[in-house]
Amino acid sequence: MTTGFDLRIIAIALAVLGAVALSFGTQFQNDAVVSRNKPKVQGRGSLSFKQLIALLAHPKWWSGTVVMGVAILLQLASLSLAPLIVVQPIGAIALVITSVLNAKVTKTKLNRATIFAVVLCTTGIAAFVAMASGTAAENELTDDRLREVLGVLGAILAIFSALFFTLGKRMKALSYVIGAGVLYGFVATLAKVVIQRVLQNQFEWLTVFCLIALLGAVALGGWFVQNAYSSGPPDLVIAGLTVIDPLVAVTIAIVILGEAQQASALTMFGFALSGVVAVVGVYLISKVHPEVVGKKHN
Repeated sequence: MTTGFDLRIIAIALAVLGAVALSFGTQFQNDAVVSRNKPKVQGRGSLSFKQLIALLAHPKWWSGTVVMGVAILLQLASLSLAPLIVVQPIGAIALVITSVLNAKVTKTKLNRATIFAVVLCTTGIAAFVAMASGTAAENELTDDRLREVLGVLGAILAIFSALFFTLGKRMKALSYVIGAGVLYGFVATLAKVVIQRVLQNQFEWLTVFCLIALLGAVALGGWFVQNAYSSGPPDLVIAGLTVIDPLVAVTIAIVILGEAQQASALTMFGFALSGVVAVVGVYLISKVHPEVVGKKHN
């Protein structure tokens, strides 16, 4: 009986290490994008394909990519040891690390409103993890559940692709952050799905299709992230990846994968309330962060 508990502890530890790697990788990539590209209108706009290709020659961008790759491997390891709704929200720790790290790099003093917003994000996610760790349980992943996940992702990919290629130049950093957060929420879900199917000895065409869908979500989500770097602080980007991402993943895990079937009505209300608190924190960061406020007055 203690084995499962011990595995969850290891999974949480791996998720924490992944969050640390994610924060440093995000900072490195953000520095590379900002140093090469300045948006014509502060706070909004997108990178051209030529600008994105130019980033491939930037050593610091590659450093960030490698570190983020390590973060992904650590996250995948944690997902193999515990339910999605337990480990995925832990990445919010990266928000605190990134806020402090970026403040030192840019010599920006965080104002009280930003600190309050970061506290809201981390408190909401911490409360969610605390409740999820006691109620989460994995169920057998059926073909029907897989098709539901893929169907929802297909609709999301179609909508976001259309918005990006039609309104890209007018989109704000928060729009890109939300898009990346939603897409990476599906990435985490699909990664968990593939891992679970392999453990169930069910690696067949539907699982392969999940892998293809995962790669598509990674590609479009990564494009969104690079554009978010060019028009907003890394704190905002990491807030989207560590708050919106897990909320999307967790919603899918609860509604489709059934990982919270043992949760009471009160616990479900707690999930919803903690999620709202975290999202409010992300919104506030996009409005009160010193870098965002400073750009508005320039």
